[in-house]
Amino acid sequence: MKTMSLKLKSYTNNVNIIDNGNLQVRILHTMLWMVAILAFCYVIFLGNMVFNIVERKAFESEALTLSSEVGNLELRYLSESEKVDLNLAYSLGFKEIKTKYATRKALGSINIAKNEI
Repeated sequence: MKTMSLKLKSYTNNVNIIDNGNLQVRILHTMLWMVAILAFCYVIFLGNMVFNIVERKAFESEALTLSSEVGNLELRYLSESEKVDLNLAYSLGFKEIKTKYATRKALGSINIAKNEI
């Protein structure tokens, strides 16, 4: 274990890190760019939320107007449907017909017993 420790120390002494004072500046610039990008995304998301809230309010008011209009049309339908009777139908050219029913005869001589259970 001691030999590995000595070997590691000898290797670390020989390694030279070239920084030139650039590393900290690069990290700072990267962090500032990330903050700027996150702030931009925040503004975009916040703007979209506000826009969607305004749109929802407009749709709610339009839905209220349409609901009122549907209620008025239902009331008009009910008042007009009370006027429909046979005399109106006859005046519009409708006439009563006699109904005719079609029946089918049984096929062959099949006897079906009642209560076969």
